Amino acid sequence: MSEHDPQVHGHCDERFAAVRTAFEENFRDRDELGAAVTVTVDGETAVDLWGGWADSARTRPWERDTLVNVWSTSKGPVALCAHLLADRGLLDFDAPVAAYWPEFAAAGKEKVLVRHLLSHRSGLSGLREPHSLAQLCDWELTTQRLAATEPWWEPGSRSGYHAFTYGFLVGEVVRRISGLLPGAFLEREVTRPLGIDFTIGLPEKESGRAAELVHPPAASAGEQAEIFSQLAPAALAALINPVAGAREANTPEWRAAEIPAANGHGTARAVAALYGIFAGRGSYDGHRVLSPEAAEGVREGQGSCRDLVLGAGLGRETEIGLGLWLSGPNGSYGPNPRAFGHDGFGGSCGLADPEEGVSLGYVMNRMGPHIADDPRKMALVDALYSAL
Repeated sequence: MSEHDPQVHGHCDERFAAVRTAFEENFRDRDELGAAVTVTVDGETAVDLWGGWADSARTRPWERDTLVNVWSTSKGPVALCAHLLADRGLLDFDAPVAAYWPEFAAAGKEKVLVRHLLSHRSGLSGLREPHSLAQLCDWELTTQRLAATEPWWEPGSRSGYHAFTYGFLVGEVVRRISGLLPGAFLEREVTRPLGIDFTIGLPEKESGRAAELVHPPAASAGEQAEIFSQLAPAALAALINPVAGAREANTPEWRAAEIPAANGHGTARAVAALYGIFAGRGSYDGHRVLSPEAAEGVREGQGSCRDLVLGAGLGRETEIGLGLWLSGPNGSYGPNPRAFGHDGFGGSCGLADPEEGVSLGYVMNRMGPHIADDPRKMALVDALYSAL
């Protein structure tokens, strides 16, 4: 790298030198601002790198413990909460949601199953009535509206990405069983015992460690109109009701709220650890978190299809398991079609590959325009697998 490029810190095993090279190239060639990447192999950290800037003004270097909002990469930890309860016999994925959340049976949803929530097949990709960002920050109001509304399509028949609603739907089932919101449940059961630096929302005392998110390149008004004209009502409900981006996610209100599908905050090290539980078939760092059978369940495919929300943007069929996306023939999480993970809006990613025993966490603050498979993320994934 030249003397003008951001300095990369941390360590990288010689075997994975290609990952460091790709990470450095992200700054040089792919307009990275600040970022971190961590790779674990059989529970051991093989790559732990960070660099760049935590703010758009480039006044705060990205530090080892810099936190950042990872958007939908948060969905993996939410799924983990559900699989923990199922592993303990407290949650049945084949039971109706209404068995745990009676109000949910309204508007023809009495036959919606818990597995439909986890696989984005409940038909509740978004609300039909206008729902503001302030209302999204209100747990009781949002879950009440979801319980009362009718599905956009026949539940169980197709996936349609539940961008925001996923966390409230799965999270309310977690709350009804455990008595805790998913953020508190995750902290009690996983992150605090294992020392994982990840939270749903961001405690005010940690705000000084948070990176500033930076907007992706804006489409022109004409381009936006063209994009929205191609979206079905179910997709519009999922993606722009409400609208939330970097500006909103940098506010104290967003950070203080419980929006489990979108406002998890953590380091790349934390993301790699959480996805490492799945990569380790339920074990991480010597701790048994899930049974091997429960850990395997997260990638139980629910059928490949052209997603009703993301289909137009992705341009291909995809398959979601019980909480996470399968790599499949698209190779989104590497060449093993059974590897799985989740991308976050703008670029972040968590990846698990039990066959290789590897997990990857990638976090950044300059958001890209891609729905999934950001070029920076894919460069790191490709480099990882070139070393295995």
